[in-house]
Amino acid sequence: MTDLDELAAASLAAVEESTDEKSLEALRVRLLGRKGELTGHLKNLGALPAEQRPAAGQQINLIKNRLQNAIESRRQTLESNALDARLQQERIDVSLPGRRRAGGGLHPVTITMDRITQIFRAAGYDVAEGPEIEDEYYNFEALNIPENHPARAMHDTFYVEPGTVLRTHTSPVQVHVMERDDPPFRMICPGRVYRCDSDLTHTAMFHQVEGLLVDREVSMADMKGAIVSFLRAFFEEAVEVRFRPSYFPFTEPSAEVDMSCVRCGGTAKAKACRICKSTGWLEVMGCGMVHPRVLEMSGVDPVEYSGFAFGLGVDRLAMLRYQVGDLRMFFENDVRFLRQFN
Repeated sequence: MTDLDELAAASLAAVEESTDEKSLEALRVRLLGRKGELTGHLKNLGALPAEQRPAAGQQINLIKNRLQNAIESRRQTLESNALDARLQQERIDVSLPGRRRAGGGLHPVTITMDRITQIFRAAGYDVAEGPEIEDEYYNFEALNIPENHPARAMHDTFYVEPGTVLRTHTSPVQVHVMERDDPPFRMICPGRVYRCDSDLTHTAMFHQVEGLLVDREVSMADMKGAIVSFLRAFFEEAVEVRFRPSYFPFTEPSAEVDMSCVRCGGTAKAKACRICKSTGWLEVMGCGMVHPRVLEMSGVDPVEYSGFAFGLGVDRLAMLRYQVGDLRMFFENDVRFLRQFN
């Protein structure tokens, strides 16, 4: 019995000194396992005199219960301590500011397109859109571009199939609107257009905005006022504008529009200006009075109505506004470049 008391005291002390669940489990096996020390005492009860067996058996069972309870209690304590340590290690301070996700931004061409649209909307123009795959009639013939015109050649135009092309301008949208509705018309037609061309200042796909105003007694003075007002609003400065005679099949008379260089302002500094190539002027769009033949083919009486039209390249205006030297940068999707416009 003395040996049992000493075993119980030593075992309880060992349980309390256990530092982890692994050592505690090893102690349980050593004491209470099939070959454990306390189990050995139970097996040796048969060697005792008959009168001593009940008391010894009762004593061994009491010690066994005490050890089992002590081991279970210590196990729970160790599990709780391990969980607390893990929670402490993995804790999150919810009061700290979160990590913000990097925000995206609009593409510079989209920004420019939206700006152009906003300016013309404020001037009372509607926005009209149409298909990018266009019938050859609407893309050429309805705009007074004859069958033998160079613009209709394969090297200048993308043909989807005979009689169908990727539109080379957004002017066909104007023809659709004039055929469908009655004058007066005041609209811009923004969108993507396609031509066989690619270099520092041209791409096979680019963005264009074409404008049309048709009403009674419309003159070139109205056209000049609309274009000058737009350019000054877009560049937010009093740029100088000049009109040079030109030729387009769908307008007569026609003109090219130049504006003073946005970098050197057309001053003496133009000698060293790369943007205007030392001329002081930048070509920005074409325009003219709508050809009577175009009005007639669209069902508008050219005697009663007249109008003006203009076309500008959105990508070129974006290059000028943001002073980008290579048009291809708009399409390379370099995040370092695009992030500057966020």
